[in-house]
Amino acid sequence: MNISITTVLLVLTGFTSYQAFTNRTLFDNLKHYPVAEKKNKEWYRFVTSGFIHGSWMHLLINLFVLWQFGELAELIYKRNLGDMMGGLMYTLMYVLALIVADIPSYLKHQNNPGYSAIGASGAVSAVVFVNMVFMPWEYLYLYAIIPIPYVVGGVAYIIYSSWASKNRNDNIGHDAHMYGALFGVLFTILVIKGSLSTFIAKFMEGPSMPSFYF
Repeated sequence: MNISITTVLLVLTGFTSYQAFTNRTLFDNLKHYPVAEKKNKEWYRFVTSGFIHGSWMHLLINLFVLWQFGELAELIYKRNLGDMMGGLMYTLMYVLALIVADIPSYLKHQNNPGYSAIGASGAVSAVVFVNMVFMPWEYLYLYAIIPIPYVVGGVAYIIYSSWASKNRNDNIGHDAHMYGALFGVLFTILVIKGSLSTFIAKFMEGPSMPSFYF
């Protein structure tokens, strides 16, 4: 039985987060900490911080979204690039999204010892937006009830994340969400030939009527 890359990411993220919940030293060694990254060249933190979380709720939300959208994004890569190359590029996209999502906060807080960040949200956002490239008018169901087309939700998500990163002080990495999502789109367009034209063609088709499951 073939195990998907998404399943491996889910298990690795869940296991590492669980270990870090009860091991503060491990948590501190893995978190995104710009001061340590700059001073000690601990660049690995850009990646490892995406495999730990601050609470069970934080972890479960990211795992749920990755589980819901990751398998489909992985399938898109494999169908367009082949199983081996598609799997490799999907993995690379995920890891690079973790790094790219942390760069803005590194530049902003590299001299701020009071700042650190954790979580897979940047890469998970990238995974969600991969699906948007190929299915812009498919529906997301907010609270499992309210239908919102991918592209509409995506634009709203970017606008909100940009606003929140400048105007809210809630310890959520809104800029990481935004840059991770944008990177997922850009990387996909660059590595999957014809993906941009596919997006344009499907976008021009316009939305269909949503389905309701009640």
